[in-house]
Amino acid sequence: MRESSNPVFRSLPKQQGGYATFGTGAAGAAAQVHQDYNPYIDQRQQQGVSRPLTIDDVVTKTGITLAVLTAMAVVSYFFVSANVALAGPFTMIGALGGLALVLVAMFGRKQDSPVIVLSYAALEGLFLGAFSFVIANFYVADGVSAGALISQAVLGTLGVFFGMLVVYKTGAIRVTPKLTRMLIAGLIGVVVLSLGNFVLAMFNVGGGEGLGLRSGGPLAIIFSLVCIGLAAFSFLVDFDAADQMIRAGAPEKAAWGIALGLTVTLVWLYIEILRLLSYFQSD
Repeated sequence: MRESSNPVFRSLPKQQGGYATFGTGAAGAAAQVHQDYNPYIDQRQQQGVSRPLTIDDVVTKTGITLAVLTAMAVVSYFFVSANVALAGPFTMIGALGGLALVLVAMFGRKQDSPVIVLSYAALEGLFLGAFSFVIANFYVADGVSAGALISQAVLGTLGVFFGMLVVYKTGAIRVTPKLTRMLIAGLIGVVVLSLGNFVLAMFNVGGGEGLGLRSGGPLAIIFSLVCIGLAAFSFLVDFDAADQMIRAGAPEKAAWGIALGLTVTLVWLYIEILRLLSYFQSD
């Protein structure tokens, strides 16, 4: 059984199969076969919920989540543009609050709660609006259009997302346990390097740049490209995890957990693309 590299998806029920189908096939039969170990199936029986999860549920809930995030990001951006002093608090509150909600969703198994998912979207939007303003206005050369830079990052993020969806649907790259293990190893490496870079920067190592992973130099460019690659391939595993849940006959509210997992990956991808673009537009 494959396990997702996305920590949100890893706390959801898992089901073998569903490669490149997104829910086609005999979902009812799959649910019956895996009834013994699928907690969502047991929950449906206990609560009398009959309608299983569909791809339409996933699309709708993901769309709502991203709409809340986008609206909050726009509001945050314009508030910060009017008062730059808000950038720090908005970034801190949004980042820490969003992380806290993801941890609650993961370890409290509340990833299918619309309140938690939409609250995460709002907090992450607060963070992204302020973060985008700072990167696009203070980390690039004079004369560079902040709006153009952010638009390029958004288009790049959407391009990667839909590109990997096509790759998954066509079966160009198969989601295998080996691929998942490689992604998990890569994600662990990125987290360790990022934390190490942050700690060293706090102690003013390298002139406050730490290992130089965010300095805008060649190493920073390579690091961002690696992160973008990991995020892109993570979509394949995310799609596969969602596919497995649909085929397992999970209840419709499980779509909120899928929306949360996809949004986490999208946010990470956008941040890395925006950083990479800013490196090429810096002084």
